Amino acid sequence: MAMSTVEVETRGAVALVTLNRPESANTLNLQMAMDLLAAAMTCGRNAQVRAVVLTGAGRHFSFGGDLRAMTAGDAADAGYIRELTTYLHAALSHFVRMDAPVIAAVNGTAAGAGVGLVAAADLAFCAASAKFTLAYTNVGLTPDAGTSFLLPRIVGVKRAMELLLINRLLTAAEAQAWGLVNEVVPDEQLLERALEVAARLAQGASGAFGATKRLVAQALGAFESQMVLESETIATQALTAEGAEGINAFLAKRAPQFPPKGPR
Repeated sequence: MAMSTVEVETRGAVALVTLNRPESANTLNLQMAMDLLAAAMTCGRNAQVRAVVLTGAGRHFSFGGDLRAMTAGDAADAGYIRELTTYLHAALSHFVRMDAPVIAAVNGTAAGAGVGLVAAADLAFCAASAKFTLAYTNVGLTPDAGTSFLLPRIVGVKRAMELLLINRLLTAAEAQAWGLVNEVVPDEQLLERALEVAARLAQGASGAFGATKRLVAQALGAFESQMVLESETIATQALTAEGAEGINAFLAKRAPQFPPKGPR
């Protein structure tokens, strides 16, 4: 049987969920989005799982959406991106609303939807070498993975726009100062630290944790409906001349030449 693109390993009452496409910097294709939803549902359904740690295999957490997959063969249409983001957003919704606290352990780089996973986690620890970048508009695309909803609430609107429009690269220390992560940990201690906090949470009041998470989700407002809007917007944008040029330029490793804006 082929290895899953998302591995779930239970260690006592803690589930370790690992994004598992290290050869592609854990970029999200349709299969991985489906596997992430399955992993989230598995963790949510299993009463033995009382805390979750989410991390990436290999050197990086996740470079975000797999642009090569989005343009390959049958995938080169809005339907593929709409389907991918629908599974991804359902996974995020499960992680946000399940009883078990979710801790992101960010190794290497988190980009695009990778940042969305960090933003949606209840707590986030990152390696000292970690870096964060949104990168959507660099390739002529728009935010997904809840980033347009969560980032303004986490870092404030002006800083969110700096991340989304200028695509500023945040270091680990900056990510902590901006409130995107709770703690910066020496690289070699990252997973150990996340698992240690998860084990402590796993001994806590699981029902109270879940109810608290859902109260906070409710207080934040229309997270799910914003993600539906994100899906539609990125799927539509990928079909524009801008989106096509941005993705093609990225894959060809050249600077994009975005077309002038035509009449609306």
